[in-house]
Amino acid sequence: MSDGPRPSITRALRDPQSVALCNLQQWEALVLEARRTNLLSRLAHEIAERGLLDRVPPAPRAHLVAAQALAEAQSDAMRREVTYIRKALAKVGIDIVLLKGAAYLMAGLPAARGRLFTDVDILVPFERLPEVEAALMLHGWFTTHHSAYDQRYYREWMHELPPLRHAVRTTVVDVHHAILPRTARLKPSSAKLLAASRPIPGEDRLRVLSPADLVLHSATHLFLNEELSQGLRDLADLDSLLRHFADDPGFWNELPRRAVELDLARPLHYGLRHASRLFGTPVRGAARSNGERWLDGIMGALYERALRPVAPREPGLLTPLARQALFMRAHWLRMPPLLLTRHLVSKVLRVDRDGG
Repeated sequence: MSDGPRPSITRALRDPQSVALCNLQQWEALVLEARRTNLLSRLAHEIAERGLLDRVPPAPRAHLVAAQALAEAQSDAMRREVTYIRKALAKVGIDIVLLKGAAYLMAGLPAARGRLFTDVDILVPFERLPEVEAALMLHGWFTTHHSAYDQRYYREWMHELPPLRHAVRTTVVDVHHAILPRTARLKPSSAKLLAASRPIPGEDRLRVLSPADLVLHSATHLFLNEELSQGLRDLADLDSLLRHFADDPGFWNELPRRAVELDLARPLHYGLRHASRLFGTPVRGAARSNGERWLDGIMGALYERALRPVAPREPGLLTPLARQALFMRAHWLRMPPLLLTRHLVSKVLRVDRDGG
């Protein structure tokens, strides 16, 4: 591969064997791209799992080994933090449904391998939020958003409490009562998500969403999110989940049925389409969908541009413009027009005031 084009991180993850003949210049570009997308540790895992690490030149190999060590350290820290949260909520007497990275890790899913973690996301019933928040605060967590507007924004309109940060460990827990804001146009039922959740074997009081719901939440988190800087990492999560559950009997029939039931057919469609295009994710049976051709063309062009890693010296404005357009779309889908206008005006006024 020494005279060919540099390999992309998506190609490298799809086919780790393809990086075996990279020269140092190509490795430098690949490592930089993988680091910018938070996928370096995942690439390191895929290469090591196939016994290819010794074939990587020493300089890039050092980056891969360091990334592996970081991912392992974060996994250990995440497990400890989940234990602290479980102990803090023991007297509340509810099961804790883990979301996203914490769920993948504690359930032993392949999506957690080589993954970096930030905060812990949990899902609890809406009516138990006061008890959950009080218990966490008694154990050292405190709110991170202090302005009256931010508190109202989260508590009246969003799908979660203001993020809670621990006073000593500085770790963050996001307490969700839904997977989309209460003001969003799509209305997935939290009661149905909680009812279908499954216990984690060997982990008292810890649960994860059902396989179909894990996939739907992953797709929804990505394709209704206003922030896409980590979009490729999130798409890699979705790819891993789909591949893992692909052989479960009935999964490919249950997935689109559940998407319709939870009002999440559109994010699922985008998730399957782009995972297939960028990672070669196999999609089977009833989950295939052609969608609306004109809308797919527009959204496909925007997401294919927005999910691309942005090189430090990359010319042009297409990627930032695509991300800005999708940022605006996400807000439009998450809030009704009058509330959205008020929210954006409030943000602008606060930026002006804080900036002097």
